[in-house]
Amino acid sequence: QLQLVESGGGLVQPGGSLRLSCAASGFTLDYYDIGWFRQAPGKEREGVSCISRTDGSTNYADSVKGRFTISRDNAKNTMYLQMDSLKPEDTAMYYCNAGGPPTYWGQGTQVTVSS
Repeated sequence: QLQLVESGGGLVQPGGSLRLSCAASGFTLDYYDIGWFRQAPGKEREGVSCISRTDGSTNYADSVKGRFTISRDNAKNTMYLQMDSLKPEDTAMYYCNAGGPPTYWGQGTQVTVSS
């Protein structure tokens, strides 16, 4: 079955950290541009970070630069998003993405930053 399965979301206090994981099955993640998106209630889905399949370069939304780190482990066929210094405005459903074509999306994992 071709899918992305996410894990690692949860409730964390402001200033805390979380690491999201996204494991691919049925296809090789290394052949795809990969990224993380998020969607807060009442807002559009926005790109958070991505890694290019051609040169491994990374990009981040201005709102998360210096706090979030995207990475991939080809041996485990998994991508990660390390989130540090979390803020309440980071609260959202987070989705991983592998863009080909074809394009694959994870099911989403909830991140809530609140005291």
